[in-house]
Amino acid sequence: MSNMQDYNELLQQIKFDEKGLVTAIAQDADTGEVLMVAYMNADTLRQTLETGVMTYWSRSRQKVWIKGESSGHVQEVKACYIDCDGDALLFKVHQHGAACHTGHRSCFFRRWKDGGLEVHTTPLVDPEKAYGPSRT
Repeated sequence: MSNMQDYNELLQQIKFDEKGLVTAIAQDADTGEVLMVAYMNADTLRQTLETGVMTYWSRSRQKVWIKGESSGHVQEVKACYIDCDGDALLFKVHQHGAACHTGHRSCFFRRWKDGGLEVHTTPLVDPEKAYGPSRT
């Protein structure tokens, strides 16, 4: 992302937690739909800003996670925002394919209604085909 090459000021404003992570929210740049929430460290944030492709830190796998690396369902960064406290980032993205490993467009495909959880969308893709065997 050519307009984000100088990101040192941003990095200085971020309050990373005790594990060196910051919350990162991916939101559809066109519709405003919240697609997912994940985490970044300073290195994955730099990589995201340099490449224009969302890159996270996987807490469960303890490794760098380039969104769409295995599925092709990349998130192309359009804008980056920091919240007032400096402890959360919001990325407006163009989502290519499904954002969720379940095959849904958004990780927020379940809603609380009438005392229970209800799935309110259908998957875009078969998660087994896009991501391989289930990751629990």
